[in-house]
Amino acid sequence: MSDIALAIIGGTGLYKLAALEHVESHQPVTRYGAPSGPVRIGTLAGRRVAFLARHGEGHSVPPHKINYRANLAALKALGAGRVLALNTVGGIGERFGPRVLACPDQVIDYTWGRVSTLCEEQGTDVLHVDFGDPYTPSLRAEILRAAAKANVAVVDGGCYGATQGPRLETKAEIARMRRDGCDLVGMTGMPEAGLARELGLDYACLAIVANWAAGAGPDPDEQITLAEVLANVDAASAGLAPLLDAMLVDATQRG
Repeated sequence: MSDIALAIIGGTGLYKLAALEHVESHQPVTRYGAPSGPVRIGTLAGRRVAFLARHGEGHSVPPHKINYRANLAALKALGAGRVLALNTVGGIGERFGPRVLACPDQVIDYTWGRVSTLCEEQGTDVLHVDFGDPYTPSLRAEILRAAAKANVAVVDGGCYGATQGPRLETKAEIARMRRDGCDLVGMTGMPEAGLARELGLDYACLAIVANWAAGAGPDPDEQITLAEVLANVDAASAGLAPLLDAMLVDATQRG
C-alpha cells in the first residue's frame, strides 16, 4: 500500500472529509483492538490522505472510551507517518473565541483513568519519550505556512487543556485552567498526543473553537447549547478545505 501523505483525525462535528475522492474503506484490527471506526483513504489535492472519525462516524464513542492506541496504530499500519488532529474545543483565552482556528504548541493533561501509554501491558518496553514539545514543530510549521498561503486565519500557539469529559467543565474548573495557563479546553487531546509520540508519528493539533468555556466569555452566565456548538464548528470548518489543499500542494512541491 502506498504511503499516506497525511492522516486526519476528526473530532466532534467532523465525521467525514467531503472532498476526499476515490475513497477506500479499511477496518484494521491492531494489537490494541479495533479503532473507533473505518479508516477512509482517498485522494485530496493529488495526495493519498486517510481520515478517521475519533468518536466514530455516528459519534457513538465518548472521550474517555476512545481506543486512542488502536486509532493511531491503525493509521500507522496503513502507512501514515504524519497525523493532523482536528479537535473541537472551548475557548478560554481572549484570542480563542468561537469560530477561531488555533494551532496550539502546548498541552496540560487533566484526564485520568485512560490507557495513556504503549507500556501498559506486562513485558512491553518502557518508553520515556521526550514530550517537552508535545506537537511536532515541523508539522505545526507546515500547518501555519499553509494557512497563510490559503488566507485562512489560524492563531499560532496556545495551551490545550485536556479534561476527562464527557460533561463540560464548571466555571471553577475553567478558572483554575486559566490560572494554569490554558487557552483552550477539550476532552480528546490526551492521551492521543502522547501516544503519537510513543509510536514515532509526527503529530499536530488544529483546534476548532466551538464555544466559550464556562464563564470565559463576555457573558459569564451564557449557556452552551449543542446547536450553537455545531453551528460554530460548521462556520470555522469552512477554512479547513483550502488549508488542507495548500498544505498538501506545498508538500508535493517540496518533494
